[in-house]
Amino acid sequence: MISYKQVILVRTDLEMGKGKIAAQVAHAAVDASLKAPAALLKAWRAQGMPKIVLKVNSIDDIHKHKARAEDLGLVTAVITDAGHTQVEPGSVTCMAIGPGKEEEINLVVGKLKLL
Repeated sequence: MISYKQVILVRTDLEMGKGKIAAQVAHAAVDASLKAPAALLKAWRAQGMPKIVLKVNSIDDIHKHKARAEDLGLVTAVITDAGHTQVEPGSVTCMAIGPGKEEEINLVVGKLKLL
C-alpha cells in the first residue's frame, strides 16, 4: 500500500513564538492541500492526513528543499508573512511539501529533524 503524508518546514532562524509557528504551519498545510490534485488529496485524507513538522535553519534551506520537491513533481506551498506581529513583512516563514507519496517526500526531507 502506498503511504501519503505532508511535511511542513519551519524556519528556526526567525525565532517565532509557538502560536505564530502554529498559525504559519496551518497556512502552509491548507495552501498546499488546496493545490493538490483531487485524487491525491482523497488518498491522503483516507489515511488520516498525516502531517510532520520539521525544522530548517534559513530561507536558503527553504529554497533548496522547494527546488528538490518541485523537481520530483511534489506539491509545495511557501508562506510569506504580512509582518503584522513577530516577523518583518515579506518574511518566508515556512513551506509545505505534499500531500504526496511518503517515499518521494522522504527523498527531499529525510534527513531533517522534527521541530
